[in-house]
Amino acid sequence: MPIRSLTPREVTKLRTKSAQPVTILDVREPWEYERVHLPDCLHIPMDGLRDRLDELDREQTYVILCHHGNRSLQVAAFLQSRGFRNVINLAGGIEDWAVNLDPGLPRY
Repeated sequence: MPIRSLTPREVTKLRTKSAQPVTILDVREPWEYERVHLPDCLHIPMDGLRDRLDELDREQTYVILCHHGNRSLQVAAFLQSRGFRNVINLAGGIEDWAVNLDPGLPRY
C-alpha cells in the first residue's frame, strides 16, 4: 500500500476537520527538535522508534514529520509494515511548514 503524503496546509485542514485525533509524530533528532518543533506533537527520534512502538496506538492517525520529508517517509513505511494503517508523511517536513505555513518558525 502506498504511503499517503500531505502538505503542511493539508495536515492543518485534516487536524481541524477530523472527527478523530491526528497526532504529529516528530522523528527528528533531539537537537533538531530543541531547535524548532510544532506544538502538541509527539517526539520519538527515528533511531528510538523500534524500542518505543508500544507507546503508539495502531488505530490512531499519525502524521510523520522530519526536516524535509525523507526520514518521515521511511518511518511511515516502517509503521505501516508493523500494522499501523493510518500513517501520513508530511511532505516537505518542518522546512516546508516554516516556508509556506508559518514563516516565524526558525529554520536550519
